[in-house]
Amino acid sequence: MKPIGQQKKEKAQEASADFECACFTCPSQEACKAAQEAEKAAPVEEKIDFSNVEIEPLFKDFVDFETFSKSDFRAVKVLNCEAVPKSKKLLKFTLDDGTGENRVILSGIHGFYEPESLIGKTCVAITNLPPRPMMGIESCGMLLSAIHKENGEERLNLLQLDPHIPAGAKLY
Repeated sequence: MKPIGQQKKEKAQEASADFECACFTCPSQEACKAAQEAEKAAPVEEKIDFSNVEIEPLFKDFVDFETFSKSDFRAVKVLNCEAVPKSKKLLKFTLDDGTGENRVILSGIHGFYEPESLIGKTCVAITNLPPRPMMGIESCGMLLSAIHKENGEERLNLLQLDPHIPAGAKLY
């Protein structure tokens, strides 16, 4: 009886006499090339250095569960995003919140994002805050972001979810 590795090698050689795959499992040269391309395309995990990051201290006061549970966190899809005229910071988001009606939320994140880069993204919003007028536009909710300082400079990341999560999905 031949070792399994030898059997695979012979089988691959029979399938293509002039082709030899290094792993001895590919049935053809095309399959081998496809497997090699898939390996090359695999994302390389970025090593992140958090040694120069400062975060705000945690709140010492507790929020009771009943109060917290009144906040309605939802997945929202960005349908449109544009700069608010006469504002350096505000972006106007038109969002699909799953209700069938578009929701408008203003967010002061223009210093961190260009509006067109956010169209199509899935984000997190608190949808049951009272409407708040800003720059003559009523903002109906709040988008969630993570902020920190890196090397003394403020950084902001809009929380973005997997695009497979539907608009209106409740977050707990």
